[in-house]
Amino acid sequence: MADKKMVEEITSMDVDFAQWYTDVVKKAELIDYTSVKGCMVIKPAGYAIWELIQKQLDERFKATGVENVYLPMFIPESLLEKEKDHVEGFAPEVAWVTHGGLQPLQERMCVRPTSETLFCDFYKNDIHSYRDLPKVYNQWCSVVRWEKETRPFLRSREFLWQEGHTAHATAEEAEARTIQMLNLYASFCEEVLAIPVVKGQKTEKEKFAGAVATYTIEALMHDGKALQSGTSHNFGDGFAKAFDIQFADKDNTLKHVYQTSWGMTTRLIGAIIMVHGDNEGLVLPPRVAPIQIGIIPIQQKKEGVLEKARELKELLGKSFRVKLDESDKTPGYKFAEAEMRGYPIRVEIGPKDIEANKCVICRRDTREKLEVSLDELEAKAGELLETIQKEMLERARAHREEHTYVAKNMEEFEKLFTEKSGFVKAMWCGDRACEDMIKEKLSVTSRCMPFEQEQIAETCVCCGKPAKKMVYWGRAY
Repeated sequence: MADKKMVEEITSMDVDFAQWYTDVVKKAELIDYTSVKGCMVIKPAGYAIWELIQKQLDERFKATGVENVYLPMFIPESLLEKEKDHVEGFAPEVAWVTHGGLQPLQERMCVRPTSETLFCDFYKNDIHSYRDLPKVYNQWCSVVRWEKETRPFLRSREFLWQEGHTAHATAEEAEARTIQMLNLYASFCEEVLAIPVVKGQKTEKEKFAGAVATYTIEALMHDGKALQSGTSHNFGDGFAKAFDIQFADKDNTLKHVYQTSWGMTTRLIGAIIMVHGDNEGLVLPPRVAPIQIGIIPIQQKKEGVLEKARELKELLGKSFRVKLDESDKTPGYKFAEAEMRGYPIRVEIGPKDIEANKCVICRRDTREKLEVSLDELEAKAGELLETIQKEMLERARAHREEHTYVAKNMEEFEKLFTEKSGFVKAMWCGDRACEDMIKEKLSVTSRCMPFEQEQIAETCVCCGKPAKKMVYWGRAY
C-alpha cells in the first residue's frame, strides 16, 4: 500500500486540473508556501529547473550581443511617474516603501515591478553619442507585483525573471531587436522546454503600458488554457522623450534613442508542468531536467548490486545529470518517486540483470521499457534522451493542433467556448469595443494577432464589420 500511496495523493487532472497542479508542485517538492502571503519558497528541485532555464537562455542572449547588468530594486516615485501610460499600467500592483529604519522617507519608493524607468534614468547619463549605441543590456533579478490571486510559479507577488532593456539609434534597429528576441524566446521554448508557441502581436488593449507594440509567444496548456510565455516590447522613442535620452548622431544633431524591453519569468516552470505533466506527476523535457537519469538498484542488499549501480552512475555521470537512489525505500516506492519527480529515464539494475550484462531502461514520457546491454548503455541513454526531447515537443504540438478551432461567426465562437477548451481562431475588425464585449460575455481575451495571418472570413466575429486581422482567442492563466 505504501508504494501506491505516494502517487494516489495527486488529484487526477481530469477531476480538478487546478488541484492537480497544486498537488504536483507540492509533492514534487518544487515549492513550499511561506508566512509571506502570496510568496513562495522555490525549493532545490524547482530552483534547479530555473538554473537550467537561466543558463541556456543566458547563453542564447550572449550569442546575440547581450550584456548583463544589475540595477537597484527601489524606484523613487518621481521617476516612476515620468512616463504616464507606464505608471498607470502598473499603479494597482506597486508595493511602496515609506520608511527607512524609523524615519519616514522624504519621497516614497516602490519595489521594482519592472525596471524601464531605472534603465531610462541610467541611459540618459550613459548615452551621449551614436558611438555609445546600441546598448543591449539584460538583468536577472526578482520583481514585486501585489497580485490579489496567486498561484505557484504562475502568479506570485515576488517572482524571478530576466528583463532585457536596449537602446538604439534608429526605429528600424529597435524593431529588429524586438522581433529578434521574440524569435529567440520561441526557439528556446520549442528546443529546450519542448513547448510549441504561437508568435504574434498583442492588440492595443493587451499591450504593455507605454509600448508602441508588444509581441508575445502564447502556449496552450493541457487544460486548453493559454499561457503568455514571453513578451518583447518596442517602446519607440516614447520613454526616451519622457526621460530625455538623447545622443549626438553622425550628422551632429541631437536625437532621441529608440528602446526595447523583453522578459521571461519563473512562470515557465508552470508552463512545463501544465504542458507535459500527467497524473503521476512531472514529466520533464531532458534539457531542463535537473536529473536526466535516475538509477534504481533492485535487491540492493544482494552482493554486487550497489557496486554495479555506483559504477553505472560513474559512467553515465560523465555525460548526463544522474541520481542513484541508495535509500532503503522499496523499489516500488522509488519508481513512483522517480516518476513523480519527472526523471526522463529510469535505469533499473538487479542481480539477474548483472548476470546477463544488461539493465532495464524505462522512459518517463511513454512508460516504455527496454532491455539494454550495459556495454551500450551510455550511447543508448543519449539517443533516448534526444528522442524523448523531440517526441515531447511533437506530442505537445499535436495536442495544440487538436485544441485549436476556427469560428466564422459569433454563434460558432460562443459554441466553441461553451463546449470546448483551447485556442479559437477568428477574425476581428480592430475595434476595442468588440474585444471588451467578448471578454465580458465569455471571459475570453485576444491572445495575439499571429504573424502568420489567415483569412478565415470577411467579417469580424463579433460585430460583422469588415475584418482587419485574424486573432487567436482563449481563456488564459
